Amino acid sequence: MAEMQLDGYTPRMRKHYDEVVRPKLIEEFGYKNPMQVPAIDKVVINMGVGESTADSKKASVAAGDLALIAGQAPVITRARKAISTFKVREGMPLGCMVTLRKTRMYEFVDRLVTIALPRVRDFRGLNPKSFDGRGNYALGIKEHIVFPEINYDRAEQIWGMDVIIATTAKTDDEARALLRHLNFPFRQ
Repeated sequence: MAEMQLDGYTPRMRKHYDEVVRPKLIEEFGYKNPMQVPAIDKVVINMGVGESTADSKKASVAAGDLALIAGQAPVITRARKAISTFKVREGMPLGCMVTLRKTRMYEFVDRLVTIALPRVRDFRGLNPKSFDGRGNYALGIKEHIVFPEINYDRAEQIWGMDVIIATTAKTDDEARALLRHLNFPFRQ
């Protein structure tokens, strides 16, 4: 699987996948074709900013923080239709999201597993049941300040974020094995 690298640079997590995880998965599931081995396809990070109904600048501040975390400019998500009970008008900014692929995706997953998740307060492991039935995994982080890119003292507000890891696995068991071999800390 050749992908464009920056001057021969390969992310640490990608090397780990190629050298360690892939052979383990082939041994575990008995794949005949190397293209059958599941891999991470993309990572989508979503930050909902519900308080932006009162102050529309909060979505752009959240987008700035998400850009620091992801290393890529996010898209500001807007309301599709007006909902009067929530004081939401059509086109109002409600949050931001970013889709990571290839090198940035592996860098983010590496930072998520090795730095951010161990910094979460009262962390007891990821829920092994948060798969969607097609091999995709979703997790929520309550505080975005667990990432080292965010300066705790300068953070105006603490937002939660959703991280969706889309894999090429056909079943949840294959995806669970892939993420476990990539050192995701699942609960027992």
